[in-house]
Amino acid sequence: MKQFTSVHDVNNINALVAEALELKSSPYAFQELGKNKTIGLVFLNPSLRTRMSTQKAALNLGMNVMVLNIDKEGWALELQDGAVMNGTTVEHVREAAAVLGQYVDIIGVRSFPGLKNCDEDYTEQVFNKFVEYCGVPVVSLESATRHPLQSLADLITITELKTVNRPKVVLTWAPHIKALPQAVPNSFAEWMCKADVEFVITHPEGYELSEDFTQGATITHNQDEALTGADFIYVKNWSAYEPYGAVTGTHPEWMLNNEKLKATNDAKVMHCLPVRRNLELSDEILDGPNSVVIHEAGNRVWAAQVVLKQLLQSL
Repeated sequence: MKQFTSVHDVNNINALVAEALELKSSPYAFQELGKNKTIGLVFLNPSLRTRMSTQKAALNLGMNVMVLNIDKEGWALELQDGAVMNGTTVEHVREAAAVLGQYVDIIGVRSFPGLKNCDEDYTEQVFNKFVEYCGVPVVSLESATRHPLQSLADLITITELKTVNRPKVVLTWAPHIKALPQAVPNSFAEWMCKADVEFVITHPEGYELSEDFTQGATITHNQDEALTGADFIYVKNWSAYEPYGAVTGTHPEWMLNNEKLKATNDAKVMHCLPVRRNLELSDEILDGPNSVVIHEAGNRVWAAQVVLKQLLQSL
């Protein structure tokens, strides 16, 4: 593996999951691999699980870790080539990324979409500039359109906890108070469409995801129908892809609760976190026996660690 930006960078997802679970059972077996190697984690947006789990994974592998919250601690970045920098930006991403590449062996980058210009977000302008100019392997810590470390952790969780060979996995839209990116549902859909699961996406009309990420999924606007017989339910809000970034309705009736679980196969409930209680997900679900959100968050370490291990092996 030369970089990790999406499921398309992975040759065999089942083998990657199996290797992650081996690392989970023996976290410190490869500490010599990362000795005298450094990872730089660059955050343009807030993070809890991604930052801490990736740091922990790197330390497990014997790496040094440097963290830069560039939105707070760095210079304001210019992304446009040919720009006359007589405004608020101070440093061009060409120099910033290239300099960071001088200090570290691997870079992780986290950047969110603006949700205003679809073409700008879906061409991954910010993330790809770092890839282009840094000169070292890059790990996506979430980008405008994808969150592959989260999706890998989700697949690890499903693989660990499934009780049937080919579980039914449902991605269901949830209410929220503001427009959220499509990165997590895009990425989850992309990974599930390549996994050995029956995959269903359900959402209100107007919240269709880009078809680039949903090929192979069953898509329905009937949540009750989708949940019937489900083994895993992945709960997530997202804004509309068309019109881009729009919130076309709040739909409070889409919040998952125990009554809706009755139609499932005692489904395990997943969420990437953070979660707004009693808006996206009810207390009774989050505090009940079907929630696996903490277990899922714990697996973020092993997702990051298997990716970093493979990147180190390719240096």
